[in-house]
Amino acid sequence: MFGYVRADTPYLFIKDDRLYKAMYCGVCKGIAESSGHAARMGLSYDVTFLSVIMHNILGQDVKIEKQHCLTHCIRSKEMAEVDELTRQLGALNTALVYYKYTDDIADGDRGRGKRLWFKSGFKKMQKKYPEVARIVKDNLAKQEETEKSKTDSIDRAADATARMLAEFSDYALGEKATEYTRNLFYALGKWIYLIDALDDYDKDKKKGAYNPFVLAYGAESQTALLAGEKGDEVRFAFNALFFDIRENLSHIKFHFNRDLSDNILLRGLPMTTKHIMCGCDCEGKAKKGKKKDKKSEKEKH
Repeated sequence: MFGYVRADTPYLFIKDDRLYKAMYCGVCKGIAESSGHAARMGLSYDVTFLSVIMHNILGQDVKIEKQHCLTHCIRSKEMAEVDELTRQLGALNTALVYYKYTDDIADGDRGRGKRLWFKSGFKKMQKKYPEVARIVKDNLAKQEETEKSKTDSIDRAADATARMLAEFSDYALGEKATEYTRNLFYALGKWIYLIDALDDYDKDKKKGAYNPFVLAYGAESQTALLAGEKGDEVRFAFNALFFDIRENLSHIKFHFNRDLSDNILLRGLPMTTKHIMCGCDCEGKAKKGKKKDKKSEKEKH
């Protein structure tokens, strides 16, 4: 689920950019406290966003100070102090990375060496945060069952991942959790699964790996899928998720400035979706082979 939740940088205020980077460092330190220093290698902006929005919903302000760390040992950098929520998110980050490499190994990809890097941290987070470990393990097991059943429903395919994020939000938010927060994180989890599946369309079809879009539509490539009439159905599915996110977001009380959360949810997710649908990566850069393919298409005409 890593790498897709991003801010729309050109529309990001300087104050929010600084906050985002400070929270990123805070989650990094949270990983160290919950899972050990080696697990910090798996740090992602996806979990950093969860830290930003959940601290805001809980009304837990974070103290930001200039500090040194292993990476920034010479020059100090603004970093958010670690609290219990940050440790929980650090545990979540470690569990997700560990199971990601486990899944890669099962798919026949290289991942054994990388997973070893997180093995010790995974054991630590299991002991310190057994409920977080259970949430991830149970829902990923359901995800595996769903994929083994070869369902061609994109809704059923994304349900387990969506429920995992919704269940974690209930756990982390505690008394502040509502039906709107659960629905918001469910929709976010569903988007993450589906955008990953759409991004991997060509790779999965070539390898014969499970992909709900391939089974549902059967197009020869992602480009062919989105260029045809069925592409409108795919775009509608994502637009429906954006509507759900906007609707539930409007019912959630934020205790601090919400510019950063709104930027990521209301601008960042659609931006990333547009990039993936254009055949680019999350940053809007053409993937390897795509430029050549486009050139070949022009030569045909």
